[in-house]
Amino acid sequence: MRRARLLILASTIGMLGWGTVLPYQYAYAANTRGWGGLVAAGASSLFSIGALVAAPVAGRLTDRLDPVRVFVVAKLVAALGTGSLLLAETPGLFLAGMFVFGVGLTGAGPAQSVLVLRWVGQADRRRVFAWQFTGQALGMAVGSFVAGYLVDLHRPHGMWPAFAAAAIGFTVSAALVAATGLGPAAEPEPVARPEEAATGTGSAGIRLILASPALRWTALVTVTLALGFYAQFESGLPAYAITVLSVPERTVGTASAVNCLVIILLQMVVTRFTAGRSAPALLVVVGAIWVASWGLLALADHVPALAGALFVTAFGVFALGETMYAPVLNPLTASLAPAGMVGTTLGVFSALQTGVSAAGPLLAGLALSGGTGGVFLAAHVGISVLAVGSAWRLWVLLRRTPAEAPVASHSEPAPAPAPVA
Repeated sequence: MRRARLLILASTIGMLGWGTVLPYQYAYAANTRGWGGLVAAGASSLFSIGALVAAPVAGRLTDRLDPVRVFVVAKLVAALGTGSLLLAETPGLFLAGMFVFGVGLTGAGPAQSVLVLRWVGQADRRRVFAWQFTGQALGMAVGSFVAGYLVDLHRPHGMWPAFAAAAIGFTVSAALVAATGLGPAAEPEPVARPEEAATGTGSAGIRLILASPALRWTALVTVTLALGFYAQFESGLPAYAITVLSVPERTVGTASAVNCLVIILLQMVVTRFTAGRSAPALLVVVGAIWVASWGLLALADHVPALAGALFVTAFGVFALGETMYAPVLNPLTASLAPAGMVGTTLGVFSALQTGVSAAGPLLAGLALSGGTGGVFLAAHVGISVLAVGSAWRLWVLLRRTPAEAPVASHSEPAPAPAPVA
């Protein structure tokens, strides 16, 4: 498990860059630099567009090349993007740097998942994915917390410490995985057959997903669960709290901290409790938790005296769902991928999540523009109910069609004991 531990550490350190830069970049671009809200919003959009472009391309490269190399190059690209922000004295350079940042950050995702599949025995994969998710949450939280003391949004160069810390974090992450990947490798996944490799583009990857009923339902579950919470975590939910619930900004910060704390405290407990249980069944539970969380937010709108407490509680309940969502989704997707196309499939699914997350702020803006949260809440309750139904349909499909099972044996390494640390 030594390689898995170092991969988790690399992932945690890499997410420091997200935490140090993204929470502050909008205010920095719009106010500190005086470039205005259009440039600041454009930077966020270009970051998401970069991520959307990178995910399927990185997935295809992961199938064709050494995933260690893909991971390292992607992290170095992220380091280049955040490092270039140190020199961004014009809006154009800042926008370009944010685009490169998005490309590098998301480009490492498919390779990182495939490395877990290669380096970890099947029995331990959920646990490793769970630790990886916990480490990422911790890295984001620590990055945001430390940057709060380093960043000075009253000075033109007040974000320099955050940009530098992010670039260093991505470089260290790349170095760790490069060093970990040296030496004898685990048995690789089967190489894509010629006809599969020829269709390994993003559009062809989508066609492959549409051709598989199980992957179609998995894609719908992925999109609805992402849209039902993750797409609103950084923008829609804080906006709802401040504009509709009229809670102070510090309550939003407390809710985010509680979210991370619940993940860190409960992730391993939940992973042990759910070990061996059906992944689609767990995703049904996640969707139900999303519905309950939105119900708490609706209650907060009707009980103003408890609005702040209910908002924080809802974030804690969301976190409970996250502890089930993160460890099962990538292994489930990989198990259903066509032979030799695990990276491509994971890349397309990552692009779907990124695209939905990029659309989240637009949905929130439209729903909240009237000054009421009713449409915002109703839309997300409906989306979460759709996620429950889709996960249930996937569960029933996989129980009725055991023929899907052999696909997993082609796309994932055969179960084997994890290497001795």
